[in-house]
Amino acid sequence: MKFKFQNTTKVYFGDETLENLAPELLNFGKKVLLVYGGGSIKKNGLYDKITSNLKNSGIEFFELSGVEPNPRHSTVNKGVKICRENNISAILAVGGGSTIDCSKGISATVFSKTDNVWDLVEGKYPIEKTLPIVTVLTLSATGSEMDTGAVLSNMDLNIKSGLMHENIRPKVSFEDPKITYSVSKYQTASGSADIMSHIFDVAYLSKQKQMDMLVNIQEEVLKTVIKYTPIALDNPSDYDARANLMWASSWALNDFMYCGVMQCPILHAIEHELSAFYDITHGHGLAILTPNYLRYIVNDETAPVIYRLGVNCLNVKSGLEAKEGARLTADALAKLYFETFGLPSKLSDLGIDDSKFEVMAHNCCNGLFGQGKLSALATLEEKDVVEILKMSL
Repeated sequence: MKFKFQNTTKVYFGDETLENLAPELLNFGKKVLLVYGGGSIKKNGLYDKITSNLKNSGIEFFELSGVEPNPRHSTVNKGVKICRENNISAILAVGGGSTIDCSKGISATVFSKTDNVWDLVEGKYPIEKTLPIVTVLTLSATGSEMDTGAVLSNMDLNIKSGLMHENIRPKVSFEDPKITYSVSKYQTASGSADIMSHIFDVAYLSKQKQMDMLVNIQEEVLKTVIKYTPIALDNPSDYDARANLMWASSWALNDFMYCGVMQCPILHAIEHELSAFYDITHGHGLAILTPNYLRYIVNDETAPVIYRLGVNCLNVKSGLEAKEGARLTADALAKLYFETFGLPSKLSDLGIDDSKFEVMAHNCCNGLFGQGKLSALATLEEKDVVEILKMSL
């Protein structure tokens, strides 16, 4: 496929880069909406550091706190109201993907003809003029700090869906690996599973022909995450580990890996249903689903692709029959997620049963990523999704 690549996010990467935060914000004006989550930035001192910086630079800021791990459309709407009432000039998102996605929803809605971001999610109004977004990344996971998408949850409808538009790509992102030292083992592991899944969406779950150069880079990013996640889990203050994971997060989903191909986010579609109904951590849901998905789709056509992942990234022995190698690859990935990363291995560990599986399967096959079926390396119908979910219990 022909493609156009233009990523316009300016990134400040490394220790003490926040000294550039106020000057960048002042490029957009002097009124900022500060968006953050459950308060961890207050515990680790980041909130005080940022707000002092803003005050000393003459920047007036308003706050939207309490952004949920799966950001609610209702929280986005609160932010829209604050921006409109106070003539906000830019949004400062301090957090991980949820905070940044919430900010993107606010950015897209402020100048629209509706007060409800869900009208934009449903395509009732176009995304046109937006508020600029600046991010301070606190969790390596979703890649939202350099991409054009936002995933939002409507818990009234039990729907998790998204927005895509070039104008909601952050203008500037600050990535200081030291900020992630305080991230818990659970969130570190879940975030790494999310990073890897973004690569799987293209490298291993797609039938599309790709350039060898990009496939090789995709696999190097996977190997980077596999190498440095255990180091970060053992020593949360290892700068090299945190830096590698942070940069891998950004590059796994900033469009570069997808040059010339379409993303095939089948596993994201299924996991979004789990999050919509049970509000679980996205990366953990992906970790539970992925090995079972690979086991389910093994056949003569898919086995060589899955086996390549095992040989090139997971130390699976080469020279085996493809189907056997593919099954060993799924086992090796499960071992990585559940033993090395330490994540619980079953949906039932998260209080999930099979009572809503058929509804979930219907929703994801007919939602944002599906058109009656989920098509990628293997095509899934609703009954297939139900079986994969049951395997994951």
